[in-house]
Amino acid sequence: MMNNIPKIKIGIVAVSRDCFPESLSVGRRKALVEAYAKKYDAEDIYECPVCIVESEIHMVQALEDVKKAGCNALCVYLGNFGPEISETLLAKHFEGPKMFIAAAEESQHDLSDGRGDAYCGMLNASYNLKLRNVKAYIPEYPVGTAAECADMIHEFLPIARAVDGLQNLKIFSFGPRPLNFLACNAPIKQLYNLGVEIEENSELDLFEAYHKHDNDPRIPEVVEDMAKELGTGNQKPEVLPKLAQYELTLLDWIEDHKGYRKYFAIAGKCWPAFQTQFGFVPCYVNSRLTGRGIPVSCEVDIYGALSEFIGTCVSDDIVTLLDINNSVPDDMYEEAIAGKFDYTHTDTFMGFHCGNTCSKKLAFCSMKNQKIMARSLPVEVTNGTLEGDIAPGPITFYRLQSTADNILRGYMAQGEVLPVATQSFGGIGVFAIHEMGRFYRHVLIEKNYPHHGAVMFGHYAKALFEVYKYIGVDVEEIGYAQPKGVRYPTENPFA
Repeated sequence: MMNNIPKIKIGIVAVSRDCFPESLSVGRRKALVEAYAKKYDAEDIYECPVCIVESEIHMVQALEDVKKAGCNALCVYLGNFGPEISETLLAKHFEGPKMFIAAAEESQHDLSDGRGDAYCGMLNASYNLKLRNVKAYIPEYPVGTAAECADMIHEFLPIARAVDGLQNLKIFSFGPRPLNFLACNAPIKQLYNLGVEIEENSELDLFEAYHKHDNDPRIPEVVEDMAKELGTGNQKPEVLPKLAQYELTLLDWIEDHKGYRKYFAIAGKCWPAFQTQFGFVPCYVNSRLTGRGIPVSCEVDIYGALSEFIGTCVSDDIVTLLDINNSVPDDMYEEAIAGKFDYTHTDTFMGFHCGNTCSKKLAFCSMKNQKIMARSLPVEVTNGTLEGDIAPGPITFYRLQSTADNILRGYMAQGEVLPVATQSFGGIGVFAIHEMGRFYRHVLIEKNYPHHGAVMFGHYAKALFEVYKYIGVDVEEIGYAQPKGVRYPTENPFA
């Protein structure tokens, strides 16, 4: 479990229209809570006992109760038709993420006094939410039995974590983008629209803070922890004290600058002057912090850091940020993939970065110097990158981005890292996504996404899609890998 993301507690508030039996909502709420506790962690939810909301006064009572109980997310449960005014006011005045679900009818033998008509009530609820400009998550099919509604609430957890996390996030950036990295352009207006704070700092600020940690008494302890993590992969032990000093610098910076914010991410600078002035590359430190749930992006990629944080919240797991880097050579495809896996050649590519992927997500690793940087710099200042093949398994490749036109866009595609030796350097893996070639051309290129993509280690696109919608990404701006036979709008029908 990650430390730098919210712990969600969902307050379940049942509502009832006054011309329906209140007992319907009471009984159905209790059944819902019992169903959730049987299948999931009962600490995820709180059953609001003070009232069934029928009026505005009840709405205020319920709102005060769930706040007092420490709930940071809300589930409005239509046990019957529901009062469209009071229930949507409840959502309006609750500050955290919220969802609406409705009770299905139980039996053909009780369709008189036992009929709740919540199927109908959900329509009025959605209409009133729109009237009040209130955002709320409504599942794909929001009407269900107690057990089905329990599943809906559980599926809301990662969505709520991401939404609540963004409302309490601060991103720290250091320095401008490196030369020729216009792709990491980051208009910050959309960050503020999302509720995210950003603190932009210079590399000189970071350099000064680093040297204030010279001879920090905590350095030996961090060095020991690094050496333990690396094991036989510790190929440059002489650089560990510098890396430990840098790690302490970043952690202290967060503590000293976090202000009122609860969660953090860093968009860091790593070249070209970083190596000659600091005497190392920061990749390994970046990987360690990301492993604790504090994402650190490379090349001052602010929206990359934002994307990583969203993925950490959604997956409750370590993420990484990679270049969508190079094609798989013909001979590698023929030897290691063709006939063994159900992917065409253009379904495959290699995701790479110098060494920012956490050791827990690598099949093997070693800490050494960075090959690309060493081509133009003294080798001794390029130590500190974590290299190894990324562990095989399911992945979600994704990114949230605002570009020069200040439009918020996002993409996602599910696939896997194949168990194929990369025979290359850096933190790298052979990725496979069905119809990747078309997705690459008609989403990534067509929509002007940069070369960095974030990776969740598992299939989480369903929840991520709902996060994008909730935070205000227009559905027309959400790109995903179209299956074979479904044409992209920009795809040549005669190709």
